[in-house]
Amino acid sequence: MSRQRSKARGLATQAVYQWQIAGQDVLDIIRQFHTEHTGKKIDFDYFQALLRGVTSQLGRLDETLTPHLDRSILSVDPVERAILRIACYELTDRPEIPYRVIINEAVELAKLFGAEQGHKYVNGVLDKTARALRTTETQLQRQ
Repeated sequence: MSRQRSKARGLATQAVYQWQIAGQDVLDIIRQFHTEHTGKKIDFDYFQALLRGVTSQLGRLDETLTPHLDRSILSVDPVERAILRIACYELTDRPEIPYRVIINEAVELAKLFGAEQGHKYVNGVLDKTARALRTTETQLQRQ
């Protein structure tokens, strides 16, 4: 299941990136990705939840990330921006997923899709974001 979730996050990164760049309708993106990836072992429901969550909660997610960025959200590389938005959605709306899993998955996606040192930036921003959003969980992990 977790492997299927990882694949869903990878697809969601590509889909959010596509949505950010092309402004394509979310339903069209979902149909396109479903057609292209039918039969593959992907948690497609989770992919849809991530894409819909990010696109519908964009303002709230960007406001949550902004205090932890060293530049405006729109100045962040589009791939890394997509990854940050997805991870922020998971941190805020998926409390059942440990913050370390979310950050690790985001860092791996940044290594795969992002700029050469982008994973370090993603890690730093999400570490600060997780400490702000999940105070109890992060404090327990640091003891």
